[in-house]
Order: sequence, then structure tokens, then C-alpha cells
Amino acid sequence: MPLSLRPPRKGKTPNYEIRGTYLGVYVERTAGTPELRVAKRVLKGIKEAIERGEYRKREEVAEAPKPPTFADATLAYLKAGGEAKFLGRIIEATGDNALRDKPLAEIDQLAIDNAARGVYPLALATTLNRQFYTPVSAVLKHAGIELKIKRPKGWRGSKATEWLEPDQAFAVIREAYGIEAEFGLFCLTLLYTGMRLGDATEEALLRGLRLDQALLYLGATKNSEPRPVHLPPIVVEAFRKQPPRPERPRKASGVVLANGAAGRSRSGAGVPFLERHPDEKLFRFCKGGRLYKMLYLALDRAGVVLPRRMRGFHIFCHTYGTWMHRYGGLDTYGLTRTGRWKDPDSADRYKHTMASAEARRADLLPVPTPRSRALKRL
Repeated sequence: MPLSLRPPRKGKTPNYEIRGTYLGVYVERTAGTPELRVAKRVLKGIKEAIERGEYRKREEVAEAPKPPTFADATLAYLKAGGEAKFLGRIIEATGDNALRDKPLAEIDQLAIDNAARGVYPLALATTLNRQFYTPVSAVLKHAGIELKIKRPKGWRGSKATEWLEPDQAFAVIREAYGIEAEFGLFCLTLLYTGMRLGDATEEALLRGLRLDQALLYLGATKNSEPRPVHLPPIVVEAFRKQPPRPERPRKASGVVLANGAAGRSRSGAGVPFLERHPDEKLFRFCKGGRLYKMLYLALDRAGVVLPRRMRGFHIFCHTYGTWMHRYGGLDTYGLTRTGRWKDPDSADRYKHTMASAEARRADLLPVPTPRSRALKRL
């Protein structure tokens, strides 16, 4: 085919192309212009270069491989089964400090710190650690980068812990049963097992309940590990006595029903609580505003006043940890071995809920005798 120009092709290239053979030399390249006049001049120059023996085919320059970026490492991490939670916001972030397109070799402590504040400019240190530093560290470690990342100051949070004393806890459980029988059983189970709210509302199934073994088996937890949960006798007995969910009439001819009495019956209504389908959720509740309002109502009716940050279901977990330390005699490592906490650092806070044995030796310090002059001046 003689050397000639091929017009621009819509959707392919906006420029003229030069293709064909001239004096035995094959040419296939772009003219680099959409202008016919300029393209003809380029074609003429190529012919003249071939006639002089100076034309050489442009060697394809091998493009240097691009260094892997944080986005590439994140994709590999997710394909390997890594936790996707919180990574979306990190990858979607743009700007000079964003990690997405940054080569892994350029990611250091300063780059991570700047990117963290770009994604969460006003977040607390505990939030930054959970939602940025931890997932970024997981991605980098999976990519083989052993970078010791310094967490933000205060990332461990406050060691101060609130819990319920027995009379307070019993009052809250009593009021929870008064609101609804299943809600009472729900709160009782959280109190005596320390389960997270998500485990009780999402992972606990009726098939995992084995009362003859005093056991509730969770197939998956926040720690991504199955957990057998021990049920104390008070919880086992409560499950056995739990009544069926109430049925609600659609309507009643000739009878005026109380406001809110009619409506759609809940799943499993009228069926003995323990005889429902084994694949049903153990409790009907879902994490949300309505469930929290029920807890707030029980706390208010019981006269329990808590700091705002502790007015949630986690108060049952803190109470469980405190009681297991105080009444069960478990130390930090003993609490970890219950399976509720994955590492000792998480369970360590509960040792602060009691004075240590060494501190209690202050009871042995000398005090004034009843006849002491010093005592009379007190």
C-alpha cells in the first residue's frame, strides 16, 4: 500500500495518520495534527527522509512501570479478605495530602498524619485511631511495609470508666422488663455476658442458644472470631421463663381498642420464645434510635444518672467487666481469657475500678488512740 494519509476517525483519534510503504520502508504513525495542510507537510518530510536514507522507525519506548500506590495496596488487601470498613472514605479523599494515589514508598509518618486530618479534620484521637490509623496500618502491613506508625496523642481514650452498682443495675433491669418483656431479657443478657450491642442484635441466633450447656454461641463477633458466651444461671432461667411475643389484633368489631393496641403482630408472635425457627435472630431488636430511647426510658425510670457519653448499652459491658473483676476475682488477663476482650490493653481499664491490694494496706497505718491528745484536737 503506497504511503498515504488516513483521515481522523471519530472516537479513535482526532489526528491524521500516515500509513503505507515507500521505497520498501513501511511507515505507520500519527501525523500529530488534525490539519490536512500540516499533515501533508509531515508526509512530504517523511518521504524525503526515506529518499535520503535517514528515516528510521520510531522505537517504542518502554514505559517505566509505575510504583504501586496506596490504592493498589488497598485493592490487594481487600481481595485478600481484609476489612473494608472505614477504607472507603480514605480512598475517596482527594487533595494534596490524600493517600489514594501516593506511591507506597512516599508514605511516612508525616504523610499519614496530614492525610488523617484531611479526612477527619475535627475527629477525636480515638476516632482517628479507629477509623484512619488502624485501617491504613493494616493495608501497609499487608503490602509488606513494616512502618511503625505513631498513633495520635490520646488515642487510647480515657481510662475513666462508669459502671452500675448492683442496686442500680437491678433497678434498670426491672424497668426494662416493665417496658417490654423481651427488652428486659435483652438487657439482662447484656449485663451478665458483656456482649456488644452489635453481637446481640446481629450475630446472636436462636440456634446458637444451648441452655443445657449454659451457652450462647456467636458465629462471628467484632473481633472476627467466633465466641462461646457463658450464660449465668439467672440468664438461663430467664430464657426458660420468657413468654411468647404478644399477638396484636388487626381490628375488633364493636370494641374500641386502646391507642396502639392494634397493628401487625411481630415475627414469632404467639409462638413459645424458645420454639421459634432456629435461624431467627435471638432478639428482635435492631440498633437504632428506638432501641436507645427504650434504654433511656429504663434509666430515667430507675433513677440512674450517667454522663452523656455513657448513656448507652456499653454501660452493661463496663458493669460486666467491673463485676467480674470485683466479685469474680479476675485480673486483666483473666478478663481477656473470658473471650470478651481480645487483648489485655482493652481489659486493663477495669483494674482501675477497685483499689489495689497494695493501696488497701493503708488500713494498717497508725491512727490516734482514743485517749490521744491529737485525737481530741481533731
